[in-house]
Amino acid sequence: MTTTTPSRGRRRAPTRIERAAGKAAALQKPRVILALLLLLGLTSVMLLDGYLRAEVGGDERVRDGAGSSKVPDKILNGGPIISFRGGQATTTSVPAKTIALTFDDGPNPTYTPQVLKILEKYDVPATFFVVGSMVSRYPGIVKDMVDQGDEVGIHTFTHVDLSYQSDARIRREMTQTQLALAGAAGITTTLFRAPYSSETDAIDNYSWPVYKKLGEEGYTSVFVDTDSDDWKKPGASKIVKWATPSGTSGASVLMHDAGGDREQTIKALPEYIEKMQAKGYTFTTISGVIEAQNTAARAGQQANAPAGTGGGQLQGGNRNGTDRLQAAHREATGATLYEGKALVVAVAVAEYTVPTLSVGLVIVGVAVMGRFGMMLILARRHYRLRNRRRFSWGPTVTGPVTVIVPAYNEKECIANTLESLAKSTHPIEVIVVDDGSSDGTSEIAREAARSLGMTNVRVIRQENAGKPAALNNGVRSASHDIVVMMDGDTVFEPDTVRQLVQPFANPEVGAVAGNAKVGNRDTVIGAWQHIEYVMGFNLDRRMYDLLRCMPTIPGAIGAFRREAVLQVGGMSEDTLAEDTDITIAMHRAGWRVVYQEHARAWTEAPGSLKQLWSQRYRWSYGTMQALWKHRKSLTDKGPSGRFGRVGMPLVVIFQIVTPVFAPLIDVFTAYSMIFVDFRAALYAWLAVLGVQLVCAAYAFKLDKEKYRYLLMMPLQQLAYRQMMYLVLIHSCITALTGGRLRWQKLKRTGEVGTPAGVS
Repeated sequence: MTTTTPSRGRRRAPTRIERAAGKAAALQKPRVILALLLLLGLTSVMLLDGYLRAEVGGDERVRDGAGSSKVPDKILNGGPIISFRGGQATTTSVPAKTIALTFDDGPNPTYTPQVLKILEKYDVPATFFVVGSMVSRYPGIVKDMVDQGDEVGIHTFTHVDLSYQSDARIRREMTQTQLALAGAAGITTTLFRAPYSSETDAIDNYSWPVYKKLGEEGYTSVFVDTDSDDWKKPGASKIVKWATPSGTSGASVLMHDAGGDREQTIKALPEYIEKMQAKGYTFTTISGVIEAQNTAARAGQQANAPAGTGGGQLQGGNRNGTDRLQAAHREATGATLYEGKALVVAVAVAEYTVPTLSVGLVIVGVAVMGRFGMMLILARRHYRLRNRRRFSWGPTVTGPVTVIVPAYNEKECIANTLESLAKSTHPIEVIVVDDGSSDGTSEIAREAARSLGMTNVRVIRQENAGKPAALNNGVRSASHDIVVMMDGDTVFEPDTVRQLVQPFANPEVGAVAGNAKVGNRDTVIGAWQHIEYVMGFNLDRRMYDLLRCMPTIPGAIGAFRREAVLQVGGMSEDTLAEDTDITIAMHRAGWRVVYQEHARAWTEAPGSLKQLWSQRYRWSYGTMQALWKHRKSLTDKGPSGRFGRVGMPLVVIFQIVTPVFAPLIDVFTAYSMIFVDFRAALYAWLAVLGVQLVCAAYAFKLDKEKYRYLLMMPLQQLAYRQMMYLVLIHSCITALTGGRLRWQKLKRTGEVGTPAGVS
């Protein structure tokens, strides 16, 4: 055993890279916060959009004891308009030969403008009971409605049955709709019509307390005399017939401008107006009805009329006197106006964002499914090609090789690493490069080599300069033409080196990627990473190998021609992913990079979420750095340009773009479960999980792994994958804002022993 120990002089000044690393480290916390804010913003937009489009909690009765409040007979037998002046409930009926035309459930971008056009043509006013969520989505229609002289009332924000809701929910439904009206048209309103309501005689002991409470707050509740039942789509003629009151009676008439297909309503409306005008009817708004009764009362025309009946008929033009027809409107001012405008803007953002994300979801879904399919097909082909009897790389490689082990504070693992190398069936020399360890790594390595009787071990000490520098030191010191690189926390099987170097029988091969395995897989985090290594890494490498565009030789196990490493300038310090960097560089230099699945190495995966985050952040950010560094490979010509033409697009799509947008799948799954259809969304999620399980099971079959670890996969999808998303988003933000990090040291336990102890 030979030991080389360079002299230790005065501590050198920080390099440019180290200074940049210090600045980048100071920016990591703000970047994490920015990533979380982006995620929070996306979640808020999705929640807002879902709330606008769905009824949440609308079917659960929560009003205990509401049935104890009896509805007065004068209300049940009174007119369709209920007011609470002075705390007393009074009803108003529509005067004879008068129609208060009302529309529910709008605005709708297709049908409401058509209704408004018809009303304008016939100079007929109407009262629209609008849904706040629809107002927020289509504010311009409501503004046109008000500007045209029509009247607006509240139909709740989410079209929920208020009879079943808590006081807080009722207040929220009303307030949010008022804010929507303020933002859309600069008004608020005193009119209200409850969803699912009809005539006053249908008021029950659950709904009556709602009307009383809203009446005390100044709202006028509006019901129906004549229902066109246009929602049943019976045909235009029947809609006209059902909307026509008997004799010369006045009526509050209900139609719909939204909530479904309203083509029949659009067809029936002109016929209905012409019919009623021919019969001598006048059209007015709800405020017009109330004003007519007030005028009649002041003139003494209803002095002897029974309580709750109308007393006068509107005269004159239908759309003249706009101020009178909009008596229910109040100008929105102050906080209400600004909050309303903010709501409309927020909804506009949601209306733009969610459809855009939906398109992204489709693209991501197709890409993910396409990747799974391509991996299965190409991995099977790769397996059959490499495992057939006649397959050979060429003459058996028997010459000795150099194994380089960069080590920084690896006292827990270095002895196990050397012990595994001592059992190698292939002749090797071992170079341990101690990168300025402070825990006695070099002394432990020397003692381990001595106790194992390994005379082929050299321990080289250097001042701390990072992993790339340690590897380059080892390459320069290597005695053989083939160098194997492994991490100081990794153990090899006895046959690993022999298997790993056989592809070098092909003179075109410049580097070989081995099969990295998780040794500490008996914990939850370890099992998750085990699944990821077998499915996400090794299955991918089979695909990339067959396409001849392998993007990464793993640091845990890889072999290189020494001349190829020197040709591309050795391991670069330009990126955090020196393994990806040199792999791409070798492709561009014309060397072939292959995968040898039979060469297995057992590595110690991070044992905590914090360590896992640190490792994956370095990997993902380093990969982005390497891809950016070699972006000109996209224009490389000839065989050396294959990576740029095939590998670069695949890596960018499958390892950066798709994973960044993959959270859309989970976000939309949660969105659908809450706001759309829980069962359908759950089935869709299970279907995607099933596809992933099939891919994982096939990967486990190819690697001869035990299937029991796949029981952890559902939990991996719910927890582990979300963390990987955040890591990648964090890396993207770092890449966009700039920054460099040093080679990060993970805490090791040394629990991964020789392969014989790992199964």
